[in-house]
Amino acid sequence: MKKRTSLIVLATTLMVSILSACSGNAGTANPENGSSDQTKTLRFATWDTGDALKIEQDIAKKFEAEHPGTKVQVEAYADGFDQKLAAGFGAGNPPDVMYMWDFPTYHQSLEPLDSFAEKDQDLKIDDFYKGLFNYGKIDDKLYGIPAGFTTRVVYYNKKLFDASGVPYPKDGWEWSEFQDIAKKLTDNSKKQYGFGARAENDTYDLQGFVWSNGGSFISPDGKTIEGYMNSKETAEAIQMFGDMVKNGTAVLTGGKGQQSGDDIFKGGKIAMWESGIWPLESFKQAGVDVGTVEIPAFPGKPVKGVLAESALSIAKDSKHKDLAWEFVKFYVSNESIKMRVADLPVRQSVVNELKKDQDPLYKPYYTMLERSDNTPAFLLNPKWNEVNRQLSAAVEAVMHGSNAQEALNQAVKDSERYLK
Repeated sequence: MKKRTSLIVLATTLMVSILSACSGNAGTANPENGSSDQTKTLRFATWDTGDALKIEQDIAKKFEAEHPGTKVQVEAYADGFDQKLAAGFGAGNPPDVMYMWDFPTYHQSLEPLDSFAEKDQDLKIDDFYKGLFNYGKIDDKLYGIPAGFTTRVVYYNKKLFDASGVPYPKDGWEWSEFQDIAKKLTDNSKKQYGFGARAENDTYDLQGFVWSNGGSFISPDGKTIEGYMNSKETAEAIQMFGDMVKNGTAVLTGGKGQQSGDDIFKGGKIAMWESGIWPLESFKQAGVDVGTVEIPAFPGKPVKGVLAESALSIAKDSKHKDLAWEFVKFYVSNESIKMRVADLPVRQSVVNELKKDQDPLYKPYYTMLERSDNTPAFLLNPKWNEVNRQLSAAVEAVMHGSNAQEALNQAVKDSERYLK
C-alpha cells in the first residue's frame, strides 16, 4: 500500500511539473505553508510542552518519513489549548488532529471515528484496555482514540517512613490506616506532615474518593444532583481531607502563596502525596526514594478510581481525514507509545513487553485501572461546567475549615437552576 501511494504521488508530481514548466512557474512554493504544491500539511495540536513536546515532534518526523509528501505541523498550544482550539473551530480552521479530553464541549466539531476504527484491522483495537474507550464516547459515538492515561495512586517517601520506623503501606489498606500513618509521620518541629491536601482541588480527581465511599456528584442519568452531590457519603469523603488539614496531619498545598504538593514532596516535607503518573519522573530525578500504593478503601466498600485520559480526535472540518486517521493510528502504535513516557501505555501488548504491570512502582496504576469503570460527571451532563463552579467553591471552603455537608448543601442549592 505504501509503495502504491508513493507511485501515485510521483506520477502526479511529474505531471504538475510538466504543466508548471509550460507556464513558466515550475517549482512554485505555496506561500501558506512554505512547502511545494504537492506537500500535504497535517496540523496536530497538543497541550504538551518541554520533553513531552519534543517526543511528539520526533513522532511527527517519523510519520513524515513513512509518508512522503506529508508535513506534520505540530502546534503547541500549552496552557492556551482550549482557547486556541475553540478559536480554530469557531473560524472553521481547526487543526486536523488534536489531543482531546473534553468531548461534551467539542464533540459536535469532531469526526465520529467508529467507521475508521471498525474497518481498520491495523489499529488492533482489542489490544487497547477496553475501559479507556468509555471516556471518548458521546451518545454511543466514538470521538477519540486513547493515546495515554493515568489512574491515581498514593506516593510515599520511603526515607521518611524508615526514619520514623513506620512500615510501608500495602495495597488493600483502609483510610483509617492512612490517617494513622499520617499522624505518625507528622513532626511539627521539622515542619513535616503526613500528607499534602490540595487547597484548590480538581473535583474531577475527587470523584474516585467519593465513588469509593458509595457517593457520587450526580445521578447515573445525569439529571439530578440533590441527594448525590450533597449525600452523606459524598460529604464524608471530602470532609476527611478537611479534617486532616484541621488536625495538622496534612498541610495545604498549591494555594495562593503556597508551594505545589509535588515540590513539597520532593523537598521531603510530606510523607504521602496522591496524584497520577505525571510527577513520578521528577521525583526520581530529585533523588526521592519513592514508592507507590493503591488508593485506600473505606470499610467494607470497594475502591474506585478515576482516569485522566488523553485521546486523539479528528476535526470534522479537516480536509485530510484519511491522512489524519493514518497519523492517529501511527501515534497509538507500539513504536510511538514506547517513545512517550509522560503517561501510561494504552496497549496491553506494550505493557506486557515492558512488564509495567509487574513493576512494583507501576503496578498500582494498572490495578486502579481495573477499578475505574464509573462514568465521570462531566460526561453525564452537558451543563456540568456551570454546576462544577459551585462544587469547586464548596470543596475549597471545606479545605479551609467549612463543614462539608453544609457547603455541599449550598452548592446544590446554587446549582439546581443549571439543570432545569
